[in-house]
Amino acid sequence: MRILSTAALAAALSFALLSAHGAELALEAELAQTVVRPMQAAVPQSAANRGGQKPNDPSNGQFIWAPGAPNQNGGNAGYARFTVPIENRGSYMLFGHVIAWDNRSDTFWVTIWQDGNRKADQDRNPQRSRNLAYQWRLRPKSPVWVWDRVDHRRDAGGRMDRVWELKEGLAVITVWTNENAAMLDALYLTDNPTARTGRLPTKRERDWQSRNFDLGVDPKGKLASTWGQMKAR
Repeated sequence: MRILSTAALAAALSFALLSAHGAELALEAELAQTVVRPMQAAVPQSAANRGGQKPNDPSNGQFIWAPGAPNQNGGNAGYARFTVPIENRGSYMLFGHVIAWDNRSDTFWVTIWQDGNRKADQDRNPQRSRNLAYQWRLRPKSPVWVWDRVDHRRDAGGRMDRVWELKEGLAVITVWTNENAAMLDALYLTDNPTARTGRLPTKRERDWQSRNFDLGVDPKGKLASTWGQMKAR
């Protein structure tokens, strides 16, 4: 595995956008640094070919999903992983641009992990643990793309929007499949407490993702040390 070069890490860390409301970053789902099957990039016709309804055009022409027809469950293998810079310590929320067809194709698992941050998610594989604290149930059910804030299930009968306490450095966002046919087009991460919806990535953000700064390495034991080396220079 390659360690991030100082130049690449510096470019990544300087990218997080600072708006009037704080820090924010929008990401194209299909440009994740790591995508593990059955999670894969697709185009709208892919859904129709699987027996579902063809969705309207996603951002940048593609989305990610575990392929399958709606109302068949399945999935629960594969994931997409994004390693992103956090420049402002604070409380963050995450939104997804999604399609959920029905009650059997409407969930992902979501974790945000940071090396050395005990306030970030500690379950490294919720697919295996089946911990409902990390399960995101998409709402509303719709054949068109909608913005939905990532929540979790407190128990079988309730949901709660999630908040992550993140520090400066790199954060690893992982969206894990749970059911076939649930679709993810884009993510929006923000520390703005008044945010009620997300926004699609700008060309600048897509270009940054496409340059691929080799952030998709196994983060364990590497992010904190690499961050520290860069700050010390």
